[in-house]
Amino acid sequence: MTATIPNLPSLPSLYDPFSTEAKWQKFWEDNQVYKANPNKGGEPYCIVIPPPNVTGSLHMGHAFESALIDTLVRYHRMQGRNTLWLPGTDHASIAVHSMLEKQLKTEGKTRYELGREKFLERAWQWKAESEGTILNQLRRLGVSVDWSRERFTLDEGLSKAVVEAFTRLYEEGLIYRGEYLVNWCPASQSAVSDVEVENQEVNGNLWHFRYPLTDGSGFVEVATTRPETMLGDTAVAVNPNDDRYKHLIGKTVTLPILQREIPIIGDEFVDPTFGTGCVKVTPAHDLNDFDMGKRHNLPLINIMNKDGTLNANAGEFQEQDRFVARKNVVSRLETDGFLVKIEDYKHTIPYSDRGKVPIEPLLSTQWFVKIRPLADKTLEFLDQQTSPGFVPQRWTKVYRDWLVKLKDWCISRQLWWGHQIPAWYAVSETDGQITDNTPFVVAKSETEAWEKAKAQFGENVKLEQDPDVLDTWFSSGLWPFSTLGWPEQTQDLATYYPTTTLVTGFDIIFFWVARMTMMAGYFTGQMPFQTVYIHGLVLDEKGQKMSKTKGNGIDPLLLIDKYGTDALRYTLIREVAGAGQDIRLEYDRKKDESASVEASRNFANKLWNAARFVMMNLDGQTPAQLGQPLSTELSDRWILSRYHQVVKQTTNYIENYGLGEAAKGLYEFIWGDFCDQYIELVKSRLQTGANPASRRVAQQTLAYVLEGILKLLHPFMPHITEEIWQTLTQQPADSSQTLPLQLYPQIDANLIDLGLEEQFELLIATIRTIRNLRAEADIKPGVKVTANLQTESEKEREILTAGQSYIKDLAKVETLTITDKQENQTVAAKKPQRGLKTIGLIIVAIVFGRLGLAVGYAIDDTPIVGTFFEIVGFGYTAWFVSQNLLTAQARLRLWRRFFPQIEAQQPQEPENAIAGVVGTIQVLIPLGGVVDIEAVRAKLEKSLSKAEAEVQSLSSRLNNPSFVDRARAEVVQGARDALAEAQKQAEILRVRLKALL
Repeated sequence: MTATIPNLPSLPSLYDPFSTEAKWQKFWEDNQVYKANPNKGGEPYCIVIPPPNVTGSLHMGHAFESALIDTLVRYHRMQGRNTLWLPGTDHASIAVHSMLEKQLKTEGKTRYELGREKFLERAWQWKAESEGTILNQLRRLGVSVDWSRERFTLDEGLSKAVVEAFTRLYEEGLIYRGEYLVNWCPASQSAVSDVEVENQEVNGNLWHFRYPLTDGSGFVEVATTRPETMLGDTAVAVNPNDDRYKHLIGKTVTLPILQREIPIIGDEFVDPTFGTGCVKVTPAHDLNDFDMGKRHNLPLINIMNKDGTLNANAGEFQEQDRFVARKNVVSRLETDGFLVKIEDYKHTIPYSDRGKVPIEPLLSTQWFVKIRPLADKTLEFLDQQTSPGFVPQRWTKVYRDWLVKLKDWCISRQLWWGHQIPAWYAVSETDGQITDNTPFVVAKSETEAWEKAKAQFGENVKLEQDPDVLDTWFSSGLWPFSTLGWPEQTQDLATYYPTTTLVTGFDIIFFWVARMTMMAGYFTGQMPFQTVYIHGLVLDEKGQKMSKTKGNGIDPLLLIDKYGTDALRYTLIREVAGAGQDIRLEYDRKKDESASVEASRNFANKLWNAARFVMMNLDGQTPAQLGQPLSTELSDRWILSRYHQVVKQTTNYIENYGLGEAAKGLYEFIWGDFCDQYIELVKSRLQTGANPASRRVAQQTLAYVLEGILKLLHPFMPHITEEIWQTLTQQPADSSQTLPLQLYPQIDANLIDLGLEEQFELLIATIRTIRNLRAEADIKPGVKVTANLQTESEKEREILTAGQSYIKDLAKVETLTITDKQENQTVAAKKPQRGLKTIGLIIVAIVFGRLGLAVGYAIDDTPIVGTFFEIVGFGYTAWFVSQNLLTAQARLRLWRRFFPQIEAQQPQEPENAIAGVVGTIQVLIPLGGVVDIEAVRAKLEKSLSKAEAEVQSLSSRLNNPSFVDRARAEVVQGARDALAEAQKQAEILRVRLKALL
């Protein structure tokens, strides 16, 4: 726990993510904070982890997926649901097997020399040593899993479930053993399922050969991408509607090299437009040819050994590797005159996902699941109940189409590491050997197998268990319910099944999701999860998929060591622009740095510093001690409204899997509204001598909102929020209270005031504009300015007036005037009319002067009276001139006396001001006496000249055809980007100069 001074909780001045994260990860696990209790009650929420390979290590995909799952789990736990996140690992049959065989090869041994028992001892030893790697790395991510329920796909309970599933499917006629063309991986020497095949486009060749007609009347030309397989040809096929060849149907050709006579058959599968329209048929080495062979009762000739070399059926090419044999077969056909031509040909080749070598279709006796009954039952759930639901919904069609197209599933693998098939062969019936025809029994145990075999074959029967193991996906398909205790009816199974959400990548829908839904639908009568949340991929800094082949992966542990776990987790989630979308991670490979993760670390530091400030101003009181704020001040009501609006927004986003949007919304609220605005607004109210009542309300509001922020952010950044919360709430060192078990904030709709938020946004935007204008004019932070805000809207003037204390405080404004912009515009429009009014006044004065003179002349002719008026007139004239015309001030007073309505509207337009706009509000800041205006102008003009020179230089370069045509595309694009940036900068500078009135 964080050490606290009595009555004065405090945080260190700097946040240390490394010690903090390690401390809380240990605390959570030691105290079994995430241990699920099926007897607890409440609505269950369960996720089973997509089990990583036991041999694996953490990669960015793991980190991304785990961050998404943990955010959901922590959120629902804090909502009060009975939550279980169940961890575990997969035995990774092919991966472990391949790795061990490579080790043995370096020792000059084979697994057969070592023996099955010793080989498996090595495998379990490897598992014990390597399993901790991936699990400990997951712990570093701070995942809130129930480690007490950790499972492994080869543990005793799951092995029992696998045997139960196999025997039940077999007894009900849904598992059978038969000969079929399978995908064979020569590297692992095992069959692989369709979903373990990755199609890759390659630049290959199309070889054309002549097959002579046996009757000597000519030849047919065939084309193939795998010339070595011609040694296993048993027919040549043409389309029966192809006029070029239909007369040849029924004839035979002589297979070159082997001199085997094979028929020409007609089959509508043949595409007349491909190659020559004639195709060679190799039923034992091509799936389409296999189906064609069954339709025409063709023999199946296997020419391939399991290691990819050719067998005795290949004649002189026996024991040659398939690719070596390819070259030698082509050479022999060329020598014998049968090679016509070789064309370059781009086509798709199936590769083994595990062995990373081209798949070889191979005729083999294997175990299969009849997939149609399982798939059809799953389709009923989807079509009739929309179960499971997919997020994003578009993946529903992809999932459905896959279920419709599924073929029988080959589930046997020629490996030793895995679930050994629970079938025992009566080898005493076939001379001690397991052959394709050896009878067998399927049983749940060896004891049961002996009982069945003795009853069927007699007491002297000899049994040998099938050496093959089950496809890894067979056991993984049972994962959602086998991990909860199935086939036993456990309390966990009753409480947490079906699980709530499956979080996984789109690339595993076929490998795993469909397997789980088919198995669950059949064995439990329910879909294994309510929702499948499909996430995208983490792309590298260039927007490319990360892969070992490209070597462009980014090590999440490296970024954790540099920036902290919370920073990486938050970055990965915040980058999600929408459910299912790929994300791009910024990364500098030269420095092993990420600007986006660094930004998240800065966000953590911002929160840390804000929390320190708040706690230093709470007088040692906790949020509970301070109590609920009863705010009357504008800023308090605003932040509480914004807070509850964010609670509502975040809840809605998470409930609808908008995790990225939720993370971005919290960032904006915490950094912008709370830290940059509200804390700044209340600082003056927290000072010594401030109004006690106002200070108390400010403390209550700060504490209340800060604690709420920690709860809102906890699912995204669990470690820093726990550290701050423990200190804020002053939990004692021996307390078992922990933030993950607190209730998530609830919405108080009564405190949401959208009108107030809109008003306050106007105030904040105005403050921001004044600050920006100050920065543009290089006004020193400590210097207070005069600001004039002009707007036509009476409502806006009312808002600005109500919040003028905030504007003055945060924007460092000493004198603030708020005026009607329309009136100012009216005055401006009237300015040109002043001259006309003056002329009119002069004309009127002349007219009245002439009248006055006429009267004067009459009076002047009157004795004594005329002299008196002359004396008075001269004196008044002298007085009027001295009072109203000699000075500018006197003349201005005279003008106002005659035109009071105009002078009342006369704007005080300062010269040398800088101007800005906030919506319909014009902001003016006089610069006289505040900054050196000419220096500011000179600085802007110099920057503008530089930008314009850059624009001219880049434009000239891009207008030069020699440069555009010869330079690399990225260089040209870089110049275009630089030009756009320079043009934008120049325009900004022109606007700023223009604003400098």
